[in-house]
Order: sequence, then C-alpha cells, then structure tokens
Amino acid sequence: MTKTRRLPRIVLASDHGGVAMKADLLRFLSGKGYVVRDLGTDTPDPVDYPDYGFAAAAWIRRGEADRAILLCKSGIGMAIAANKAKGVRAALVSTVPDALLSRRHNDANVLVLGALEVPPRRARSIVTTWLATPFDGGRHRRRVEKIRRYEKAHWKE
Repeated sequence: MTKTRRLPRIVLASDHGGVAMKADLLRFLSGKGYVVRDLGTDTPDPVDYPDYGFAAAAWIRRGEADRAILLCKSGIGMAIAANKAKGVRAALVSTVPDALLSRRHNDANVLVLGALEVPPRRARSIVTTWLATPFDGGRHRRRVEKIRRYEKAHWKE
C-alpha cells in the first residue's frame, strides 16, 4: 500500500508591497496542486502590514493552516507581526539555504519574503524548498521545545 503525503494547508498574505509577488506565488502554488487561501491584499493601495501578518498567524494559531507565506517590501514588518502569535515561528528568508535551515532546524511554520529583496524566480525556489523540507527533530526539537515552553510560561491568553 502506497502512503500518500498530504499537501500542507497554506495561507498567503501580503501588504501592498508584496501584491505582485503574492499573485505570482499563488499561480505557482496552485499550478503545483496546493490549495492556497489568499488573505489579501489584492491592490497596490497602501494597507497596514500587521493586519495581514496577524490574520495569517491566526490561521496557524487556530490550526486552520499548516503553513503561511507572508510578503511585504522588506519582509521585516511581516516577520515581526507574525511572531507575536503564540505557536508561530516565522522566518524571514532570502536564500534557498535559509529556507532549508528554517525548516530543518527551526520548524518554521511561516515563511516571510521581502518582495524588494527576493526576485520572483528565487522566491519560487525558496517556497518550493521550504514546503518540501521536513523538520529534522533531534537536537533541534529540544530547542524548539524551549521556545514552546517559554511561550506557555509567558503568554497571557
């Protein structure tokens, strides 16, 4: 009997600075068979990145998505916003090796890309690698568990 791997449930969000890259990644991921929930924004009209970062992080927090991909001009604001949610491990990534390590060592469940920093072709390679890479566990599990324990001890519901 062949075991079929379930594709992760993905949410995708950007502010106005990441709209073009978000549209490209949505087409790319849909073409690969992923079901992606697009949380917006869809125009270049200025919006506040925290609103979109918080929305995507909430999907992860509630267990309604396995992974999120966030985009803004630099990626910094989205990473800061997403990491405010309990259970989110958002990694700002600009290279394929960073994507690999963010999954293998940190079990990152949110990928953040800077639309001004990462060209579209590299973004697609980063996303492909990030989605395909499992968490290594082992000594890295101990470190991720420390983060979870810290959250549990310091988070006020």
